[in-house]
Amino acid sequence: AALDAGLGADRRRESGDLWKRPAPGGATAKKPGAARMLRIYRDYAHDGDISYGECGSRNQLDIWRRPDLDRNGRAPVLLQVPGGAWMVGNKRGQAHPLMSHLAELGWICVAINYRLSPRSTWPDQIVDVKRAIAWTKEHIAEYGGDPEWLAITGGSAGGHLTALAALTPNDPQFQPGFEDADTRVDVAVPFYGVYDFNATGSAVHPLMAAMVAKNVFKVSRTEIADPFRAASPITYVRPDAPPFFLLHGTNDTLVPIEQARSFVGRLREVSQQPVVYAELPWAQHAFDIFGSARAAHAAVAVEQFLAEMYVRRGPLQQRSTMAAATGTGQ
Repeated sequence: AALDAGLGADRRRESGDLWKRPAPGGATAKKPGAARMLRIYRDYAHDGDISYGECGSRNQLDIWRRPDLDRNGRAPVLLQVPGGAWMVGNKRGQAHPLMSHLAELGWICVAINYRLSPRSTWPDQIVDVKRAIAWTKEHIAEYGGDPEWLAITGGSAGGHLTALAALTPNDPQFQPGFEDADTRVDVAVPFYGVYDFNATGSAVHPLMAAMVAKNVFKVSRTEIADPFRAASPITYVRPDAPPFFLLHGTNDTLVPIEQARSFVGRLREVSQQPVVYAELPWAQHAFDIFGSARAAHAAVAVEQFLAEMYVRRGPLQQRSTMAAATGTGQ
């Protein structure tokens, strides 16, 4: 229903086969379960601990892909940013239902680490995300990915970083030393993220501001308003924002759902691109980490949204038009 409301009821007739997919296999998000989840990483993450920066293991990424995926192809690419309050989190512990589902369908997923507080200080986290985006655009063709189209996703702190990266393309304040690198993304899919650090009342967890100010920004509460504003995705909402699909659980006790509602409202006021929003009834924070019916449905919805966006705009649409005109296929 959320996809129909955001994209139009005819959306399913507009997609179809968008790229050359491998033959169907058995490991998708539609088959949740503990045993299945234990095997997922082994099945798909065949290229691991690849360095994208100079900060050791915190600047490493894993590439998820089917082993039979054509390395000379141009598969669509999703970059996954883990959550963990900007202080914990690892590329190997989150979003397995989504990445396995996409990888099985012929996507390439890039799961990243980034520097964490309190050892590191904001904006190190978003700087690393930007650097990972730049690396992906430069190198993903070596693994069979399309370097001209990149989606980004993440949950919680990863949702915040996803939205912020999507709304600040090529912003030099978040790209020190690599200001000329291309950090644009084509689609953003944040899950249960923080979008306004300066929110008040029911829109913010009562302990979040003090914890983040002390441990992540390392600034006193009396001086945090401006840094919070500069780090909030809602500050950067713009008419040329990429398409967004936001997901949030109605029972989230860590990041109140008002964060998503306010951000969606602002995006819909300003952005010229589709803004799809799904509230998941009774869902808690991090509802999608492990295999479950809810995680499976979310993964399928995200894949449908990404597929629609992949065919609607950007280089692939131009290439598809050219292929049809010349009689060539994918």
